[in-house]
Amino acid sequence: MQSFRTEIENPVVEKDIIELEQKIRLFKEGHLNEERFRSLRLARGVYGQRQFGVQMIRIKLPYGKVTSKQLLRIADVSDEYSTGRLHITTRQDIQIHYVSLDRTPELWAELEKDDVTLREACGNTVRNVTASATAGIDINEPFDVSPYAHAVFQFFLRNPVCQEMGRKFKISFSSSDTDTALSYIHDLGFIPKIQNGQRGFKVMLGGGLGSQPRHADVLFEFLPTNKIIPVTESVLRIFDRHGERAKRLKARMKFLIKDIGLEAFVKLVEEEQKALSVQEFEIDTSAFEEEITLPEVSNSDKVSVNKEEFDSWKKLNVIPQKQERLFAIGIKVQLGDFSTEKARQLARLIRDYAADELRFTLRQNILIRHVQEDVLPLFYQELKKLGFVDLGYNSTVDITACPGTDTCNLGIASSTGMANELERVLIEKYPQYLNNKNVTIKISGCMNACGQHNMAHIGFQGMSIRTKEKLVAPAVQVLLGGGVLGNGEGRFADKVIKLPSKRGPQALRFLLDDYQLNQEANESFLDYYDRLGEKYFYELLVPLSSTENLQESDFIDWGNSDKYIQAVGIGECAGVVIDLVATLILEAREKLDLAIESFKNEKWSDAIYHTYAAFVNGAKALLLAENKKTNTQAGIIKQFDEIFIETNKLTLKTSFAELVYQLKENEPSESFASSYLHDAQEFFKLIEAYREKELENVSQ
Repeated sequence: MQSFRTEIENPVVEKDIIELEQKIRLFKEGHLNEERFRSLRLARGVYGQRQFGVQMIRIKLPYGKVTSKQLLRIADVSDEYSTGRLHITTRQDIQIHYVSLDRTPELWAELEKDDVTLREACGNTVRNVTASATAGIDINEPFDVSPYAHAVFQFFLRNPVCQEMGRKFKISFSSSDTDTALSYIHDLGFIPKIQNGQRGFKVMLGGGLGSQPRHADVLFEFLPTNKIIPVTESVLRIFDRHGERAKRLKARMKFLIKDIGLEAFVKLVEEEQKALSVQEFEIDTSAFEEEITLPEVSNSDKVSVNKEEFDSWKKLNVIPQKQERLFAIGIKVQLGDFSTEKARQLARLIRDYAADELRFTLRQNILIRHVQEDVLPLFYQELKKLGFVDLGYNSTVDITACPGTDTCNLGIASSTGMANELERVLIEKYPQYLNNKNVTIKISGCMNACGQHNMAHIGFQGMSIRTKEKLVAPAVQVLLGGGVLGNGEGRFADKVIKLPSKRGPQALRFLLDDYQLNQEANESFLDYYDRLGEKYFYELLVPLSSTENLQESDFIDWGNSDKYIQAVGIGECAGVVIDLVATLILEAREKLDLAIESFKNEKWSDAIYHTYAAFVNGAKALLLAENKKTNTQAGIIKQFDEIFIETNKLTLKTSFAELVYQLKENEPSESFASSYLHDAQEFFKLIEAYREKELENVSQ
């Protein structure tokens, strides 16, 4: 690992990569528990694939922004360590598949040379902060939300508050009331507002998809921009302390709010204010307000193209920016998959003919920004060579789908194969939908909704279906009636009917034909659905649901040649950890070491939170030894008092709760960080002595 020490200038990043290499070695040598190792690697963007022995690497790209140098670096890494393919996710990340675990530290080090990180791209962390791809160029935006998304990303990267939460945490920034970043399905969603000349945000809290979708609540109708980081920190601290940890399917923010109620949650947030690392945080927007620098356009850059084709492309795939005479080019990337060869050509184009920036979008596409009108024909010509001028960017034909059974452990049925077939049907039979941006189709390979199927107008969820002969075939749940309404409002689709997967395209034809036949004047799809009702659509599709007449082909999933076998692995989205007592005490000690290091670096807030985590993990270890449930941090603190302090098994100068909750009663000062750390060190002497005595009693 010597090269990492010499080639990476940032010592924090260097330490991260060296630690990953060391943990891989310990795991391979049998010195590190598999589940604990899983948690560590997930928080560093290394995710197990469906295929044995290889990893998916998720690259964290805040709000999808990439420069030409970064895109070239990502392409080089994919060629060297993988298969030369890139995948855009619905969170504006890039995924690289089929990577050897042993090579992941080296891969990470290469990416960091151009300021690209893997840190906290997976696991129980704050995931990639997303934003509308048009942020900064949106004609309707009150202001550019990009610097605020960037500030939130920077502030919480490696922040001790959000390293090992009960589950993942998702944040979005929409550019306008249109809410294209989908605030209502996020743990925290921000919509820009201007009130009395002041910038701020409407804040949405506790949304989510999955098997039990929940519409986010309004936390603030207006929150000044200098309060968004303190509010986010306080929400994260409460989620970390009170969120479920043992029951994975109940561990998201939405379940915590459902359990305790919004009012109680807000009260906890308010009680946390004194302990926050900052009370206000002024966000510097200057780097995003600099004049856009564009290359000069020469006569040699002007080309002649087929006018009819170019005009269609410009109408459907090119977006006027709020900056005068500048345009953005939408590239429809089928299923988000493209080659490194195409990535290199895109990097050259944005460097030589635009402002050296593109953004990956929430619909798995690419948006090139800041293109002069005179250069649009050249872009059309060059993109056409790459196969990147397919019409229908952000239209009905632009179907969103997760990887499904291609690579994901949780995939039940093929989402990508069905998406390809549905797109073929639309282009051949319903070309009018190339220009329709009011009907969306989304597909997920399982109930977890990575393809966002339950917020689509027409959604499909992968599952299986069993016949009377106990044969299993791939199937889909058809969902109808979801959609984004704007300004933090949205609706979730109804689960209408379950069909064999191979009948999905026929179901789509039934729906679109009926819509065309029965639509009233200028009636939207949602109004049409509401007017006729769920039962009508069930009866429309029920002829397709029978398993009595299945053909041999119905038992072969889309994109496959072999007969379908239901094979679901262990999902890693949550970074589940199996806690062993000895391992947990060791990890608690590691938290204490981090606290000491942060204190030496005069990072009082970080030192305090690391100390808090050490207290909780140490207490959890002893509770597990007593076979007690440790579902939440707050529960751990309460139980420790009941089991050990109130029974006089251990003696503290106060209750354990009073000792630990000094965290929220004191400002993050040097003096408190010092005394809190001292209290923790004394606590560890106590619990380690107790544990040693207990082990001696067992062995006798």
